[in-house]
Amino acid sequence: MTFLVNTARELAVSRRGARRAVVMTMGALHEGHATLIRAARERAGRDGTVVVTIFVNPLQFGEAADLDRYPRTLEADLVLAGDSGADLVFAPSVAEVYPGGEPQVRLSAGPMGAGYEGVSRPGHFDGMLTVVAKLLHLTAPDLAFFGEKDGQQLALIRRMVADLNFPVEIVGVPTVREADGLALSSRNRFLSAEERKRALALSRALFAGRDARAAGADPSAVRKTASSVLEEAGSGIALDYLGLIDPSDFTEIDRDDFTGEAVLAVAAKVGSTRLIDNVRIRF
Repeated sequence: MTFLVNTARELAVSRRGARRAVVMTMGALHEGHATLIRAARERAGRDGTVVVTIFVNPLQFGEAADLDRYPRTLEADLVLAGDSGADLVFAPSVAEVYPGGEPQVRLSAGPMGAGYEGVSRPGHFDGMLTVVAKLLHLTAPDLAFFGEKDGQQLALIRRMVADLNFPVEIVGVPTVREADGLALSSRNRFLSAEERKRALALSRALFAGRDARAAGADPSAVRKTASSVLEEAGSGIALDYLGLIDPSDFTEIDRDDFTGEAVLAVAAKVGSTRLIDNVRIRF
């Protein structure tokens, strides 16, 4: 049985088990979240505890309209969380998370949060890191699971945990996709049928870049291959960025002798819906 708790006090009282894993979400759960929860369940073990947090964080939204538009589906979320292996769902109010009102002291994403998503969403990563830090304190997990689809977010959380000595292991879980390759996202529900077809160009571009690397391409050729797929897709996609990125500091890879893991990432608007996606590549 999955229990719903709404306060930090209830969460503290509910602590049990040798190991605790957390999956942080803003709700509107889908199969991508279910995959995170199942991964947490496996690592926590039968005697551990899996906590799913559901909190639509106002600090991550630039406009009130976007905050109001974000889907709230708590009843369905509870069912999915329970079916996927969660023991607890922590769904606090804004007043519970920020009891003094909007926090005057926040974490800063610094240079790592300035580019890519940070350009289109100024302040977003400061708000994200602030709430993740708070939720790590409140849930006190041994393990925290995040999807690789939000590549910059994952990189920033890992860096925060390392830089600030949080006693938690951050586990990245591969992106879950539809059968045709489209990355699962709560935003997909806003795409029309025609827009959804156009959106497939994003994953096609990433897969083409990944395949080029598998065939021996260097960073410049990988970037060029992915870019050509997006160019061929034509109108209907407003490209924000296509980047080949070093995940350690989230800066663009600017040399062809680069070695190690890279993130090939894309962001674009399809219609009025902004989508992001990425794949991992090793040089």
